[in-house]
Amino acid sequence: MSGVKGLGHVVLRVRDLERAESFYRDVLGMRVTARLGNRMSFLAAREGVSHEVALLALGPQAPGPDPRRVGLYHIAFQVDSLDELESFYARLQELGVPVVGIGDHGISVGVYFLDPDGNEIEVFYELPPEEWPREGPLFAGKFPYPFPRGTGLQV
Repeated sequence: MSGVKGLGHVVLRVRDLERAESFYRDVLGMRVTARLGNRMSFLAAREGVSHEVALLALGPQAPGPDPRRVGLYHIAFQVDSLDELESFYARLQELGVPVVGIGDHGISVGVYFLDPDGNEIEVFYELPPEEWPREGPLFAGKFPYPFPRGTGLQV
């Protein structure tokens, strides 16, 4: 039996398609690859894929995500370096996007924020496998480098 190759895409329900599309384009740097009228938008960060995020418009009266219910907690996008993560963190500050948390996962560090519809997003940097701990649980311990440098915040 063969297994899956990896995660292909996620579909998020949103109230306002144009507002959500602008957020994923302007904040995350994704590009729109296709659109189905005013109902769906498809976006990608990587080259060579049709989409990684699809946005499905439900209308302005749709309720937001409920953290007390079973379902998606957050989606995460990876960057290639700690410097890129720090630049992204600074970009969130410049754009006025509130950071709701900074997570230390031992082998990775992430910045958490919400899209305009309340969907939680993480942008993270993960250490290369050769720097992962050889003993103990993979996600135990403390991320070995300071982040974000110069902000006074602590992971």
